[in-house]
Amino acid sequence: MRWALERLSRLMIVIAAVLASGLPLKPARAASDQAAFMETLDAGQRRQFEAYTSARTFHEFELDKFWRECSDLRALRKRKKAANEELTRNDYVRSFPPEYKGPQLSTELAKAWAAFQAKDETAKEPPRPLPTVADFLAAAKEHYAFEPERIPEREFKLRYAREALSLGLTKEQVVRVYALETGGQGTADMQAGINPITRKGAAISSALGYAQLLHANSVNEIAKHGPIFVERLRRLSIQPGPDRGRRTALAKKLTSLRAMVRAAKSVPLAWEKHQDFAKTPRGYGIHALNLDGDIGPWLQVIKLQGIMQEAQKAGRTTLKPVEMELMNLAGPGTGLEMMLPAGLGVPTVNFFARGGYERNTIVRGKTSAELLAALDSRMDDNEKKPGAVEFAAVFDELKAKQAAGR
Repeated sequence: MRWALERLSRLMIVIAAVLASGLPLKPARAASDQAAFMETLDAGQRRQFEAYTSARTFHEFELDKFWRECSDLRALRKRKKAANEELTRNDYVRSFPPEYKGPQLSTELAKAWAAFQAKDETAKEPPRPLPTVADFLAAAKEHYAFEPERIPEREFKLRYAREALSLGLTKEQVVRVYALETGGQGTADMQAGINPITRKGAAISSALGYAQLLHANSVNEIAKHGPIFVERLRRLSIQPGPDRGRRTALAKKLTSLRAMVRAAKSVPLAWEKHQDFAKTPRGYGIHALNLDGDIGPWLQVIKLQGIMQEAQKAGRTTLKPVEMELMNLAGPGTGLEMMLPAGLGVPTVNFFARGGYERNTIVRGKTSAELLAALDSRMDDNEKKPGAVEFAAVFDELKAKQAAGR
């Protein structure tokens, strides 16, 4: 058992280093699992396994230290921005996460270690499935007696484009953001992770529609702009044009929308509170508004207008589609910071939490400038897809009518 004592001694050195750094200590179970597995190995396998796990432990330590530095500098920049101090490149991490370059397990030993971990793992509850369009619709019906009015895709695009132009957005902004967010073929009821054409796949988030609003976005926008939507819908319901059936449907929709606004305003106007509320059945129900032919375009376009307004507050009078998308992806404030001279040339690790950085392939291993270029390139490709082509044609049709005075 001498080898085990030696390994324990080395492990204690690593733990001491972690504690001294102030970094969180990993659960002890991993070390005990490794020790139990090593009991099943011969001397040569033990040496190989020990070299691998020791190298991995030190690598994880270095990774944790790296991400702690990112977090500390992010907090520093937040304080400087609050004090209206100029940011410099020295306020950012200028390297990428350290890569593991240590020894690897042989194929046979790697399989044995994976099998050992699987056998030893206690039974866990399966992760709670993400809500889907069906859940949003069911919640809307149960809590607000609301069923969204589904209209043809081209008509949805027409209403969306009309709303966008009325709020000062451009064809290029809307179509290219749509192309990036939906792959250029999104439908009004598209949910992230599910192919809008084949309907295959599994939800990877609550993001819906042409602008891929999260359920928290929907709650947030209704809390802020819901009363305006209520008044617009009320006026629509009393216009002389609609037939009796349409007026009845609009009146019912108006009652549901008022209930949703009350619900959204029942929690404080804070993003964290809206995130929490969005995960409840009543929050799910509000998210179903994105599918409605009247309210869906208003809701999604006003979210894009909000990004424009944040840029204008920061002194940007114009915003390229890719810049709008960056602000949508990273958050308005973070996106603006990434486009500053000091932020453009530094790695994206400075602007995303570790989990988000590691999950998002388009973000990883890039500077802010490189991320902008990658987003722009993807927009170029997706803009050629049928949905984006149709959307562009709808804008052209509207502009032609406006030019003709119709």
